Amino acid sequence: MQDKHGLLTAPIPKTLQTMTVPMVMGLLAILTFNLVDTFFISLLGTEALAAVSFTFPVTFSVSCITLGIGMGLSANVGRFLGQGDTSIAARFSCHGLILAVLLVMSASTLGLFTIAPLFHSLGADDTLVPLIDQYMQIWYLTIPLLVIPMAGNSVIRATGDTKTPAKIMMTAGLINGMLDPLLIFGYGPFPEMGIQGAAIASAVSWFGALIASLYVLTKREKLLAPPKLQYIAQDWAQILKIGTPAAFSSAMNPLCGAVLMMMLASYGTEAVAAYGAAQRVESIMIIVLMSLGSVLTPFIAQNIGANNLQRSFQALFTAIRFALVFQFGLFILMVPLSMPIASAFSQEPKVQDLLWHFLIVVPISYGFQGTVMMLVSCLNAMHLPVKAFGWNFSRLFIFTLPCAWVGSQMQGVEGLFIGIAVGNIIGGLMAYGYALRMRRSALSLVSNS
Repeated sequence: MQDKHGLLTAPIPKTLQTMTVPMVMGLLAILTFNLVDTFFISLLGTEALAAVSFTFPVTFSVSCITLGIGMGLSANVGRFLGQGDTSIAARFSCHGLILAVLLVMSASTLGLFTIAPLFHSLGADDTLVPLIDQYMQIWYLTIPLLVIPMAGNSVIRATGDTKTPAKIMMTAGLINGMLDPLLIFGYGPFPEMGIQGAAIASAVSWFGALIASLYVLTKREKLLAPPKLQYIAQDWAQILKIGTPAAFSSAMNPLCGAVLMMMLASYGTEAVAAYGAAQRVESIMIIVLMSLGSVLTPFIAQNIGANNLQRSFQALFTAIRFALVFQFGLFILMVPLSMPIASAFSQEPKVQDLLWHFLIVVPISYGFQGTVMMLVSCLNAMHLPVKAFGWNFSRLFIFTLPCAWVGSQMQGVEGLFIGIAVGNIIGGLMAYGYALRMRRSALSLVSNS
């Protein structure tokens, strides 16, 4: 069987490369402008940087709703397209987008009325909460604009086209990066809005991405059919079967980040600011892993839909080997760059020192973190979302957090960073062993049937 983008017949390494490179470029653009955003906010002072650092676990948690729905859409739409059922794929896409918008609007409404108590519980003091409130009010009101681009791009990628979502993300990132300094500092005719300006800049870029995604889905791909009420309940159930565990799995990352932030809050504002900046740098360093994991799900789903299980596992292990080798090479490159990067994000010597410690310790473990990410993507594509959730939960709450806590008790903030790295390595080794056993079992069943 041949699909229009060649996912079912082209060599695996070449196909994954072709799909991943545009994703990397798109995410790189978004994350680069987020780093620029962080840099401009850091110029407002350590308190402003710490305030935005506190928002990251919460904003990502809400976004995980859309990530989960997108995963459910990607796995289902990819399989339908592999089977040649284009009309069902289009119906699924429409119902999935409606579901994502409704869920995110509900979550953002709840969040809008609980800003102060929520962030107090995360460890933010009275000097930071007003700054957080300025940012989050705008963010909660405008986050529904991001739902359709995020979930819609998952549908587009399920067709094998990763270039178009990348172009949409790059354009949105460019808009955000251009507006950030104008609205934060009030250059030209724009008012000076501080960190609130950063939130408004993001909202404008999201609206542009929304228009572009809707155009591609409706006019070019023909993957948005009118909603059909008689099917909407069963489609939502099928999307949520994968999407709910996937959303919780994605939410584990910011939840773990929130717990780490609470640990760090006891060491002072400088530790929180350093970790917040470290998370932005980390996003850049694992961008290839994020992209590879995103394209692996529809790739495996299409091949499973075409009854090609062996090719699916070949793709999984190709992705794992690449993640280990690539991230180790990136770590070697990071060592001499760690101090200049730390200096760029803060003028506070203590913040610089803590950020530097993070950058020379934690990145060595990213390849092992990537092993878990590839396994999770594979399990979602195989419609095993509960197992995918279990592996992400284990990496974060059974391996990483306990190791980080032990490290912090032994050597403070620096020990906490070492614990994060150790937890990632343990989780990756366990995931690799599980993937080997899963492949042997699955292929044995196929050969005996």
